[in-house]
Amino acid sequence: MMMRSRTAPLQSLHALKWDLGLPDNFEKVLIPRYQDHFSFVKAPSGVSALRLAGWHEEFAVSALERCNEGGEMGDEYRQFKRGQTTLAFPRGYGAQKKVRAWMEEFQKLPYISPYEDSRHIDPNSELMEKRAVGVLHEFLSLTIHKKTKRNYLRSLREELNIPHKFTRLFTRYPGIFYLSLKCKTTTVALKEGYRRGKLVNPHPLVRIRQKFYHVMRTGLLYRGKDTNLIPREDVLLKDSENSVEDK
Repeated sequence: MMMRSRTAPLQSLHALKWDLGLPDNFEKVLIPRYQDHFSFVKAPSGVSALRLAGWHEEFAVSALERCNEGGEMGDEYRQFKRGQTTLAFPRGYGAQKKVRAWMEEFQKLPYISPYEDSRHIDPNSELMEKRAVGVLHEFLSLTIHKKTKRNYLRSLREELNIPHKFTRLFTRYPGIFYLSLKCKTTTVALKEGYRRGKLVNPHPLVRIRQKFYHVMRTGLLYRGKDTNLIPREDVLLKDSENSVEDK
């Protein structure tokens, strides 16, 4: 729904399977169940793609809008819906006066929903930059771990209608994004999604993955400590193979 042509290449979606919580063969087991939502097409480049079959207005609400809709920001959100104010991204930009003043001006710019058509906006304007920040904010909000690799975003850059050098947005707005360069991989995370290094509202799938990781790690630790912990079936099978070789 955020794509310019309402279409996403299957190759790009496959790279994002882990981040979006999709099954390995989602195009075979998941998409056929929702034919009123999606359809398979050939993109102009010739690659297979997934196209939105029908627009559902109830899904065209960004995470920033939902966050402001309730709680303490309820009144401000109602003013935003009436066109009387704008929505602000999470703050946290240091103590420098110049930076604070610049960010206050940025926050006052109109909030453009990532689900709105942006082709009429000047691509070199500050408004388009805020719209790009909103798109990246929403995309990361949709991921399971509130983060993804920069290269995965690059493959969707044109469809998301974000600038060619979009990486600078992550360093330009450190109160919104966190950029990691660990393991020679550039990963971008949504800063508000974490508190003291842990997810604020973990997705149920995150808990399942953590349990699986714990089981696998515990098994590796035991295997390294004592060969007597190898299952009895494996020992019997190995003895049987040795006896055959002796004959």
